[in-house]
Amino acid sequence: MTTSPLPPHHADHILVASPSPVVRQRVLESLRSPARRFEQATGGAEALIHLESGFWQVLFLDRRLPDLDANELSHTVRRRFPAIEVVLLDPENDAEPTATEESENRLLEMWTTTDPSTGQAGADGVLRLPSPPALAEPISAQGNDERYLLHADHSILVDPLPGMIGNSCMMQPVYRLARLLAPRSTAVLITGPTGCGKEIVARAIHHLSLRAARTFVVVNCAAIPETLLEAELFGYARGAFTGAMQSYAGRIQAAQGGTLFLDEIGEMPLSLQPKLLRFLEQKELQRLGSAEIVHVDVRVVSATNAHLLSLVREGKFREDLYYRLCGFPIDIPPLRDRPEDIGQLAAHFLEKYASRLPAPQLSHQALQLLKAQSWNGNIRELQNVIERALILSEDETVIRPEHLLLTDSSFHSR
Repeated sequence: MTTSPLPPHHADHILVASPSPVVRQRVLESLRSPARRFEQATGGAEALIHLESGFWQVLFLDRRLPDLDANELSHTVRRRFPAIEVVLLDPENDAEPTATEESENRLLEMWTTTDPSTGQAGADGVLRLPSPPALAEPISAQGNDERYLLHADHSILVDPLPGMIGNSCMMQPVYRLARLLAPRSTAVLITGPTGCGKEIVARAIHHLSLRAARTFVVVNCAAIPETLLEAELFGYARGAFTGAMQSYAGRIQAAQGGTLFLDEIGEMPLSLQPKLLRFLEQKELQRLGSAEIVHVDVRVVSATNAHLLSLVREGKFREDLYYRLCGFPIDIPPLRDRPEDIGQLAAHFLEKYASRLPAPQLSHQALQLLKAQSWNGNIRELQNVIERALILSEDETVIRPEHLLLTDSSFHSR
């Protein structure tokens, strides 16, 4: 059985998810002790990312999440992580509680803790944390270091998404989250550096969804001139502008029933963002030069290599549009953070680009050299390096270090 490392089992690992910093702080203050480790999340999507990437015992979940339905999220967590105790926090009024000194036996003065299975608060309204669950099939791996205690409940690796290669632990949250949200229509924002596979993840989400039989439409917001982007997205009526000799439905309507992938969404012109926001909110569009309102059923997946919140602070991206697009964030790590995937990726590209069979193999020295690179261009750069190596190796059956023509961007050690 393949396993993955988990934190020390003797500590209580507690996650608090609430949009209110006051609520999060009061929960932490009321439960703080040297033996416990805490993390905070401002919404449901962020909480899921934490849950997928670590081992937790208790999740405090605010019913007033800004992105996901707390009850649905609670059921999802209980189904996927049965060892986690979920505690829903119910506000008794709309006012945020003010911080006061709490003991561990009084969780929140203005909040009640609710058992998600019964919907009823405890008899005294007080939460008492459960004892840490016993480890199922604990396995000691690397001496006495407790960081390597393994838990059978979280040991099964998730298969890579369709079109993706690599089983590194860094990619497991990406695979799990994509599979978790694929059946839903939640908007997805995929972030990560250029060349890391954002479009492949978007296509995989579409392929695994209930919309798989319908169209997957790609719009690269950086590749279409600003003056044409609105017409490409929303379409236009005949005669709407000079040269509009016939009507054009537009990319959004072309994705009817399927998925619209907005690549490089950070390059979306500020002037066009309000119209995109209206489409996301109302699920309707209006073509240029037409008074007709067209209703569409489209799932939106967007991607960017930019930090959108920084663009929001700079006034280059609308905050309300950001939160509409970021219904569920998925961040793809750069290749330099998952060197254990390089061997599988290199072997795949050797098979793909080899002009002869069997394809050449990487020597051990060549593989070690590849693993030592920074890969600023990520998977796309590795692909180019392997393709060049095949050309330089000519008829040889082994790719050696001298065949790896590395660019300046990847010539620095990690």
